[in-house]
Amino acid sequence: MTIFQGVMLPINNRVGIGNALVDVIANADDKFLIANGIEKGGMTLIDAARADELYARMASSIEMSGGSCANTIAGLASLGGKGAFFGKVKNDQLGEVFVHDIKSLGVVFPASQATSGVPTGRCLIIVTPDAQRSMSTFLGAAQKLQPDDIDADTIRAAAVTYMEGYLWDEPGAKDAFLKAAKIAHDAGRLVSLTLSDSFCVGRYRDEFRRLAKDEVDILFANEAEILSLYETDVFDEALQKVRADCKFAALTRSEAGAVIVADGEVHVVDAEKVSKVVDTTGAGDLFAAGFLYGLTRGKSPVECGRLGAMAAAEIISHYGPRPQVSLAKLAKEKGLA
Repeated sequence: MTIFQGVMLPINNRVGIGNALVDVIANADDKFLIANGIEKGGMTLIDAARADELYARMASSIEMSGGSCANTIAGLASLGGKGAFFGKVKNDQLGEVFVHDIKSLGVVFPASQATSGVPTGRCLIIVTPDAQRSMSTFLGAAQKLQPDDIDADTIRAAAVTYMEGYLWDEPGAKDAFLKAAKIAHDAGRLVSLTLSDSFCVGRYRDEFRRLAKDEVDILFANEAEILSLYETDVFDEALQKVRADCKFAALTRSEAGAVIVADGEVHVVDAEKVSKVVDTTGAGDLFAAGFLYGLTRGKSPVECGRLGAMAAAEIISHYGPRPQVSLAKLAKEKGLA
């Protein structure tokens, strides 16, 4: 057992629940976004026909298993942590790619593959020269995640269950989220939520506020998301509100670093320097990976933030949301292991 700010945690698995998607990443300029009606910097849900249309117009791309929460669990595995992921894919070609890929990282994937219905989901990501990513997501089978897909023993065995706000778009997935949260809390474990996207926050602001205050132990958000949650343009105002609502919160601010709230105390963590920002896809996901790994290893709030900043810096230095080097090795080199 280890203690972080008065919370007892077993050094054990971390579980993620989220949309199981295959990421398709390509470069383009702002003109491409405008011509194709893509909201810059956001995530827009699309149907299968729109997905096929955009895919045909995209330039040469990188394709890999992804999804926000899956990226976080993959990052935890790269740090040397144990993890499991609940998400839904179909037993089609992309589904097989996703399952093989995530299992190859040492991540447990307990959910069954759908045998009928819509195909495996995919996220079409356009990266502009300023390294901003704009996402068009066809959820496909991912939106079919149901409460029955959640294994209670896996949740009980985890120090933290981490969930993505994107799940709130589908009633069944929302119910799976709430089921897992209850199981975790009944077992004395922690529940964590990432707000995922400022547009997502706008759709479910009241519900997310209630979750942050009553259901979630650790809240993750970037600056745009936390400003949207509390309907303010002033970061310090949002900070004070989240400080009142949440025991733990990790707020990322890109090159301005991160602000960590822990038991009412505020800690500022500098961003890790990178020579060139190539692609911001997955930066927040990997920050969460580093932070959660540190949390479950008994690190201080600042050390957790530094691990998050280190993992995020590695991701934004190349294309794609998965580490290209061992994060465990990086942490050891920086004295954070």
